[in-house]
Amino acid sequence: MNPEIKHQLLLKILLIACMVSTAIHFTDNYFYIEQYPQPDWITPPSIYIAWIVWTVIGITGYWLYKSRRFWFAYLCLVIYSFSGLDSLGHYFYGSMSEFSIKMHLL
Repeated sequence: MNPEIKHQLLLKILLIACMVSTAIHFTDNYFYIEQYPQPDWITPPSIYIAWIVWTVIGITGYWLYKSRRFWFAYLCLVIYSFSGLDSLGHYFYGSMSEFSIKMHLL
């Protein structure tokens, strides 16, 4: 398998894994919003919309990568990487003990 195809396949696998993991977290956050310590401006619709926007940015990054527009692809993929990191923002609004084991895992 040529290295370019390998890189695209690896990127696709990583993106799918990230999309699944963020979908699980965002879905849990959507259904159990009242249990998560977070700012008032986070609402169920904002959670749903945020996941869609993050995911579109990630898919766009993959498409740009396949199209060999690497700098734009890297920009989208760096922005998308924050979709996994933004979940850590919950810890700014509550202590570790306010979260269930499930919340810590997701």
